[in-house]
Parts: sequence; C-alpha cells; structure tokens
Amino acid sequence: MKPDLSDLPPRFLRTPEAARFLGLSGRTLEKHRCFGTGPAYCKLGGRVVYAFDDLQAWAQRGNVTSTSDPRGRVLPAKRHPQLNRVSAPDLQDGRRA
Repeated sequence: MKPDLSDLPPRFLRTPEAARFLGLSGRTLEKHRCFGTGPAYCKLGGRVVYAFDDLQAWAQRGNVTSTSDPRGRVLPAKRHPQLNRVSAPDLQDGRRA
C-alpha cells in the first residue's frame, strides 16, 4: 500500500539539488536568481530553497514542439534591460529618489 503523499509538506530543494534537477550548474542557477530570470525561490533563514513545483513550472516555460516555434520564455542567465527594477533616472547618488 502506498502512503498518502497529500499529507506531506511540499518538497524544497537547496541550490545544488535544484541545479542537478534542472541539469544546470549551481552557479548558473545563482546567476538566474541574481538577474531575476530563474525559478521562484524562498529564503528560509539564510538558506535559499526552491519548491519542486516551481522548478518544474519554470522548466516547462521553455517547452517548444519544433525548431520553427517561437523560442520558449526561459531567458538566459544575464542582465536583461526589460527586467531592471530601478531605472537610472530613479537613482540619485546610488539611492532611490
């Protein structure tokens, strides 16, 4: 008889486990986190954790069925101007205006 898994809390993965699950390096996952292009994560104390469902959802955003399909919505781990949260005019002497 299988145990009822609905009673268990959601499974969280640390960065190395999450990176292994996605087939990425831990450093690439850290870059995605810094640039805001990666999967949703939580901080529990000082630890970064990823919910298993969030990792699956993020990976599925890149699904395509053909090379002629538009590219998936998973961005590379680099700065993207459209994702900047604070624009240059909003800053004065390195602080928000």
